[in-house]
Amino acid sequence: MAKQERALRTREALIKSAATVFRRDGFSVASLTTISSLAGVSNGALHFHFASKARLAESVEDAAAQRLESIVTAHDGAAGNALQLLVNVSHDLARRLTEDVVLRAGFELSRDRVREGGRDLHGQWRQWVEAALKRAAGEGVLNEVTPEEVAASVVAATTGFEVLGAQDPAWLSHRTITRFWQLLLPRLAAAPVLDGLVAAGSHPQ
Repeated sequence: MAKQERALRTREALIKSAATVFRRDGFSVASLTTISSLAGVSNGALHFHFASKARLAESVEDAAAQRLESIVTAHDGAAGNALQLLVNVSHDLARRLTEDVVLRAGFELSRDRVREGGRDLHGQWRQWVEAALKRAAGEGVLNEVTPEEVAASVVAATTGFEVLGAQDPAWLSHRTITRFWQLLLPRLAAAPVLDGLVAAGSHPQ
């Protein structure tokens, strides 16, 4: 059991180290020696867990996808309607992107597409947004807009914040995301529910 726990810790350290180096240097330039050194393990230990740099990048993306899934599921049932749920999750995702190097690197690797295969984290986010908005339409909280139209706008904006936030964290700040929803919610929400929606998020920051 202790050996398995050490192996798991080593694997997690390598994934975090790889995420840090991929973010800093880019996938193509990133060195496995640099990654193993940052993780405090040997190159042999790295190759024991990951056969190649591409496999390591896939593991970073897998870990990021799990984090994204945990973010969206953590809010289920915590908002009064699906539109408020979308607001809350977008705030949480933006915050986590500034704090979690694995989540951030996963999105960047998914976007850059510098290798074959890999996960589509932006597609995963888009599917969740579309599902949330279809739910909102079913609840009657959307104005005279279709879920597909709204999803395209929300995904485009939040993806843009993610890209710009890589250079300037202000794009992922609570203030920026709140302002986005302050501008958008009056166009999206049905009049009876608009006053009850909280652009700043209805959960503690």
